[in-house]
Amino acid sequence: QVQLVESGGGLVQAGGSLKLICYASGRNFDAYAAGWFRQAPGKAREIVAAVSWGGRATYYVDAVKGRFTVSKDNANNRVYLEMSNLKPEDTALYYCAAGAAPAGPSTFDPRHWGRGTQVTVSS
Repeated sequence: QVQLVESGGGLVQAGGSLKLICYASGRNFDAYAAGWFRQAPGKAREIVAAVSWGGRATYYVDAVKGRFTVSKDNANNRVYLEMSNLKPEDTALYYCAAGAAPAGPSTFDPRHWGRGTQVTVSS
């Protein structure tokens, strides 16, 4: 079992940056792929980015390509999401997840979830 706790959310102006951190505990976290999802009010949860178990391969949804960077630190059981040039439409509750990616991070299948951290971008 893996437990995940997110931090780093907050209020930022459009064009600003934030770095989200996901702290993982439990067994064999280094064997899991990881990802970040977000859910805005009234909308479905959507994937933002995913990273392979070893951190070498990544996937991004088109809306964040070139602005967000996902990384995985197996030595410290952490996953990061660095966000820059933030836009009001990035406002959402951001969730960290651990799971499988049988054909690479674009096929990420979450199995364990954190409780989320709020990101609010003002215009």
